[in-house]
Amino acid sequence: MVRGRDACWEHCVLVDATRQKVRCNYCHREFSGGVYRMKFHLAQIKNKDIVPCSEVPDDVRNLIHSILTTPRKQKAPKKLKIDHTANGPQHSSSSASGYNAKNAGSSGQHGSTCPSLLLPLPSPGAQPTANDAQKQKYDNADNKIALFFFHNSIPFSASKSIYYQAMIDAIADCGAGYKPPTYEGLRSTLLEKVKEEINENHRKLKDEWKDTGCTILSDNWSDGRSKSLLVLSVASPKGTQFLKLVDISSRADDAYYLFELLDSVIMEVGAENVVQVITDSATSYTYAAGLLLKKYPSLFWFPCASYSIEKMLEDISKLEWVSTTLEETRTIARFICSDGWILSLMKKLTGGRELVRPKVARFMTHFLTLRSIVNQEDDLKHFFSHADWLSSVHSRRPDALAIKSLLYLERFWKSAHEIIGMSEPLLKLLRLVDGDMPAMGYIYEGIERAKMAIKAFYKGCEEKYMSVLEIIERRWSMHCHSHLHAAAAFLNPSIFYDPSFKFDVNMRNGFHAAMWKMFPEENDRIELIKDQPVYIKAQGALGSKFAIMGRTLNSPGDWWATYGYEIPVLQRAAVRILSQPCSSYWFKWNWSAFENIYTKNHTRMELEKLNDLVFVHCNLRLQEISRSRGAKCRPVTYDEIDVSSEWPAESESSSLLLDDSWLDNLPFEC
Repeated sequence: MVRGRDACWEHCVLVDATRQKVRCNYCHREFSGGVYRMKFHLAQIKNKDIVPCSEVPDDVRNLIHSILTTPRKQKAPKKLKIDHTANGPQHSSSSASGYNAKNAGSSGQHGSTCPSLLLPLPSPGAQPTANDAQKQKYDNADNKIALFFFHNSIPFSASKSIYYQAMIDAIADCGAGYKPPTYEGLRSTLLEKVKEEINENHRKLKDEWKDTGCTILSDNWSDGRSKSLLVLSVASPKGTQFLKLVDISSRADDAYYLFELLDSVIMEVGAENVVQVITDSATSYTYAAGLLLKKYPSLFWFPCASYSIEKMLEDISKLEWVSTTLEETRTIARFICSDGWILSLMKKLTGGRELVRPKVARFMTHFLTLRSIVNQEDDLKHFFSHADWLSSVHSRRPDALAIKSLLYLERFWKSAHEIIGMSEPLLKLLRLVDGDMPAMGYIYEGIERAKMAIKAFYKGCEEKYMSVLEIIERRWSMHCHSHLHAAAAFLNPSIFYDPSFKFDVNMRNGFHAAMWKMFPEENDRIELIKDQPVYIKAQGALGSKFAIMGRTLNSPGDWWATYGYEIPVLQRAAVRILSQPCSSYWFKWNWSAFENIYTKNHTRMELEKLNDLVFVHCNLRLQEISRSRGAKCRPVTYDEIDVSSEWPAESESSSLLLDDSWLDNLPFEC
């Protein structure tokens, strides 16, 4: 497969070379069979089991369609070939030798049925064909950019930034003689200018929050000793906005102080816009949330859903037979990863696939590592019979012989397969709520689906599944169960109108309780009473052919916004509820970078400038994610969630945030 020569690779990513599996950059569906089948998907041409892409831009669709319908021409001489893309030639040579940086970069960081951090990032394409003199200029420019990266210890991942190619293009437009910003300009006027642009964007989003509502997210971190930090942000369907970072080291357990912080954010965002607050489940936050609910009776609060599901996995990992198998899994992974030669040979046999996922939450790592080992069972066994291995000194090590014996132990594989089958439903649910998307309409039904899937896996044998279900029920009731979750499931048309839907008394009661809380005015409650039968019976616009088709094609919030206009009060409630996330974990803040701000004694002015830099840095990252995801929120198909794809990982450290030398001699006019 020659990736650099096919324009379709600008719009999809190879995720599994062994199975020729590719992923669409727009709707993120994955297909086996290579780029050829992906062309039908992008061109919106039905072909066997290929689903036409609903998110592909018109110009891309037309381009791919023309490629499919145009007869193949005889190959031209190699030196005359030029790569074409939908966006025209790119003037950067990061792939001058035929290597496409976009495809390589995104396969390691992105990919999910659920939109999330894991979305394709634009990167420079192939260098256009040029004569020798022009090529020399390109090579010289590449060299100078590389020197800048190397000299300043800039992470290579910075080349994946959406601003990287835009910066190069803007410089090229200025022509020779352009003078870049100075040290003083970067740390003063330009920083202030970008900060104001971000604030202006926040003001625009605030108008939309009146319709969709928003969620206040509170993420806290502690080093386990004396340092505690708190990040406050606001989430809505258009994305998440970073608000501020607060050092709460001396008052982390002060519920009244935390209440005042959260209250100040609610007032800043607008109390009428806030639907819910998501915080830690610690006692101090629980008490602070109680104070908030007293002040704002229509507000909802609950801890992060991702945290609750991770605690379920943690409790399951403590079951004796599960703990034994997971420990054996870690022993296998440690052995393979402990030596470079062993790891290299293993990757050679597995096509470069990783065994360990080090950047996800600890208990998720254990289950995902076990899943990788189960998927590579044959390769692992073949590893110990490979000629290169048998001829190496490593093969005679006692620990190697112990690992080999373990991999041929039937009991290990039987337990491993059982753990995978039992944990997969929870990992799917965690993957769902961990995404940068309004997942509120799916969490309640997702818990029920997970329990049903576990029962089905054990074929109804209560003795086997009961201990796992008790863990799920306990953690769900303790941390996350809310009337808002029940109301969201009730109002989700893809669930409520599903022929397999069974009447759930708890769901209906939760819906009524949530409506009573959201609408204290008697007139609104009367309208809600009138509106409910229209929704339940799918009358009027809700029962139109378009509305029926849209139940599974539109996100729940978009469906109500489009078809619920005949019952405006219930429509307002549905849009506001279904537009919310139920997790604050999807974006993994780089706490080590944040911590650095408070490790030195800065003056008040220096601390303000550092906070400005953090504010700009975090919001630009969040804007990048929103742009990559696109304006539309997509519906979720539970069965299509792929837990093997990459998960949200902690963002890479930024040398800029770790270096405060730019504060030296800070001019007062800043």
